[in-house]
Amino acid sequence: MTQDIDQVFAALSDPTRRAILAMLLEDDMAVTDVADPFEMSLAAISKHLTVLTNAGLISQEKRGRVKWCKLEPDAMREASVWMQGFGQFEPVNLDAFERFLAAEMPQNEKDGG
Repeated sequence: MTQDIDQVFAALSDPTRRAILAMLLEDDMAVTDVADPFEMSLAAISKHLTVLTNAGLISQEKRGRVKWCKLEPDAMREASVWMQGFGQFEPVNLDAFERFLAAEMPQNEKDGG
């Protein structure tokens, strides 16, 4: 279980991957459509998608000639339950969690780590 949660948190640590997950909340998407809003190569997006797939956060399937991505919310549920176990967290609001991390990160960088 620890390895799975580690993979989920590692996958969630990147803002591009969090943005991809937010896009997939709406509906399944073709890989090319996922890549469209980002200013990076399709190969770079594919690497992000591989990390998300390995963490179990998304699944990918080929439909005809197009590869599709689908959100798999159960992987995040386990991480959410783990966080709730601390008692100080309400059910995880990922937008609020992202804002918290964004607020904390500049502070850590100023402190040298």
